[in-house]
Amino acid sequence: MKNFSRNAKWVLNTTNNDFVDYISKLSGLSSTCAKVLINRGIKNQKQIDYFLKNNGSSFSDPMIIDGMSESVGRIRDAIKKGERILISGDYDADGLTATAIMVECLKKLNADIHYFIPHRFRNGYGFSNEAIEIAKQLVARLIITVDSGISSFDTLQQAKMLGFDVIITDHHEPVIDEEKGGFIIPDAYSIINPKLQADTKEPYNLKNLSGAGIAIKLAQALSEDQDFTDKLLDLAAIGTSADVVSVLGENRLILDRGLKLIHDGLRPGISALKDVSGFKNGYFKNSLLHFGLNPRINAPGRVDDAKDVIKLFFTKSYNEAQKIAKWMCDLNLKRQQIEEIVLKQAIEQVKSKETIDSAIVAASEKWHLGVIGIVASRLVDTFGVPSFIFTIDQGVAKGSARSNGSFDLLEGLKKCAHLLERFGGHKQAAGLSMKACLLDDFRKAINDVVLEAMPMDISPVISVDAILDFSDITQELVKEISLFEPFGHCNSEPIFGAKLLEVLDARVVGNNHLLMNLKQKGRIMNSIAFSMGDMVDIVNKGFVDVLFMPAIKKQYNNGIQLQVKALRLSN
Repeated sequence: MKNFSRNAKWVLNTTNNDFVDYISKLSGLSSTCAKVLINRGIKNQKQIDYFLKNNGSSFSDPMIIDGMSESVGRIRDAIKKGERILISGDYDADGLTATAIMVECLKKLNADIHYFIPHRFRNGYGFSNEAIEIAKQLVARLIITVDSGISSFDTLQQAKMLGFDVIITDHHEPVIDEEKGGFIIPDAYSIINPKLQADTKEPYNLKNLSGAGIAIKLAQALSEDQDFTDKLLDLAAIGTSADVVSVLGENRLILDRGLKLIHDGLRPGISALKDVSGFKNGYFKNSLLHFGLNPRINAPGRVDDAKDVIKLFFTKSYNEAQKIAKWMCDLNLKRQQIEEIVLKQAIEQVKSKETIDSAIVAASEKWHLGVIGIVASRLVDTFGVPSFIFTIDQGVAKGSARSNGSFDLLEGLKKCAHLLERFGGHKQAAGLSMKACLLDDFRKAINDVVLEAMPMDISPVISVDAILDFSDITQELVKEISLFEPFGHCNSEPIFGAKLLEVLDARVVGNNHLLMNLKQKGRIMNSIAFSMGDMVDIVNKGFVDVLFMPAIKKQYNNGIQLQVKALRLSN
């Protein structure tokens, strides 16, 4: 469980009580959970029914996505004519699972299918000339990109000149035409990217699909066998979780059904990866994907070659899967070791300055390109500001950027475009490159942009769904909260607050965890505050306020334990 920064501000989401009562009646939930729905933007009957899986929530018709009809027609024509097809994938978990989905789907349809996974260091990100060379060698006629291509203008032009038809499937932000407005559309046979559409297609939230999510939509459009495409949802769930897209609409449906498949262990590769990673049989939730399997799936693409990860997804042999999974776990350990070294050095750079800038920009010729994105994320967690981390090679600075949640990275980078050779990504994560000699100019420019876009107070904020009395915390409430699973980006675990609690029997247990009983108006509840054992002397000084999530724990008197996310002395 992730705890919040101790200097974070606690901000209570407030809503008109009449509207809370209205949503409570529409949903059939308590007023507490009605507030949680409202805080996640779920405010009408259609959204409520889809979110709560009422009426057997189902996937949308894939044909409502622009470009789908043309793409399906071209692929079916290629299969009919026996044309060779190349899938151009990517080396991260989203790109790898999207590749696997498309290959497995097209094999099922008897296509002559091949795939190419780029090497992070030799080929770089995205649809590249190397993919075209592979297509030439294969004498392929059709190339399908997954999780990339929307900004690969030069490569697409080259492909067209050589006579290839290219179908782009991508979920990244399209390039905006600053002069004419609108998007710059790549010259491809067809494009499937819901971000090009004006209609959000509620309640499906298709604009926020991952690369693997878009691959699933294309598979659903190509195959009439729903049982088959449903079995691909374990792969789509991994891609959806790994790319940290919003867990609303169809992404939530993908995760919900995919996690069940992962739990059941029907795919030998995923089952072996779970076993080698030390996960016991039992309930498998999104956080176990995010912190457990996804880093291992990403590790080969960060420090080695990711192409063999695809074999893990396809193999029918558990023994072969175990060998690949062990290799992936070993690479993940190597990645962690490299990451810790880079993180330590980056923090030293940041702290060498008298004050923390509004945006962190750190660079070194020694840093491993495969881990700078993770390091950027950890710097955001540590300092609470957008972070841009670069490795320098032969005069070029290649970087990864992560937002603190409130700053739009792409919009910010557009304002620094005159300094950059290349950039792209999302609002929350981006990649960029520039001449190393321009790093100081970029540091000043991006700090000015962040200062203009964000308030001077850049302290992290904890959004609180509701303040509860202990009398409100029942097993029925906990069961209602479980209806909100799977949790993730934009649908995080609800955070509740309670005030003026008397601390009883506080003690440190396990690996620096704070176990205590909390008392309010005569009612006592057990609580656990992970990694907060150092606060035991503080909580014994008086009453406390806490932020928490209630969880069913049968060993306690009322069957509930509060999982504390943050605490402070009461005023």
